[in-house]
Amino acid sequence: MNWKSIGTATVFAAALVGGRAHAQEKIVIDGSTTVGPVAKAFAEYYMQRNPGVAISVSESGSGNGAKSLINGACHIATMSRAMKENELAAAKEKGVDPIAHIVCMDGIALIVHPSNPVKEMTVEQVRALYKGEITNWKELGGPDRPVVVISRDTNSGTYEAFEELVMKKEKMGEKTEYVGSNGAIRQRVLTTPAAIGYVGLAFLEGVKALRINGVEPTAESVNDKSYPVARPLFMYTNGKPAGHVAAYIGLKDTDDGCRLIEDIGYVPLKVKAVEKK
Repeated sequence: MNWKSIGTATVFAAALVGGRAHAQEKIVIDGSTTVGPVAKAFAEYYMQRNPGVAISVSESGSGNGAKSLINGACHIATMSRAMKENELAAAKEKGVDPIAHIVCMDGIALIVHPSNPVKEMTVEQVRALYKGEITNWKELGGPDRPVVVISRDTNSGTYEAFEELVMKKEKMGEKTEYVGSNGAIRQRVLTTPAAIGYVGLAFLEGVKALRINGVEPTAESVNDKSYPVARPLFMYTNGKPAGHVAAYIGLKDTDDGCRLIEDIGYVPLKVKAVEKK
């Protein structure tokens, strides 16, 4: 199965046993659009092998995933950043004990339209562009065309990782456009020759990824830490997981789970398990 083809809608399955419906154990997952492809691939794989389990996956953003876990609305919060101090404090007030599980690694790729002749930038140039100090592609060796700067919305874990790794907490320019998902950035760049945006490695189809500081955003460069804009991806649970929730998250440590992660375009933690022979 091509795990990239799993739709963006909620993944959900119900099993019929012996000709009649039986009560199933349900696992509810909510959060990051970046972690979404992994969560969906794991859900599809797990439900095929455990027909008594139904798993739903929603992608409302990392911040909303944290809120869902704190409010008891989900079993697993997927996040492309670590929980913040205020989120941890809010969880403690409600008696929730967030436990972080690193699922894989990801690089944040800077993407442009395939027709854009610019092939690489430095982190400093990307920061200047997003601050509004660079406004025309000709300043970077490209065409004489105003840059259309696209960012994730501020509730996104990818936005916060980009803010930390690239912007160094400096404010983005007033002309920056904000969109709600990795897919929305990719679509905007695909339809806008002068646009630039940033997405996870699973969202590079059809667009052109720039080299940053001379390094291409690939699984290999993220794994060897040569690519400068990389971060871990998380699943959070309330306390130590057990039962099917623990087994579902534990897929990240299995050979099959690592292959699913690699097929999506991310970097498994158990790299040797998926090395080509």
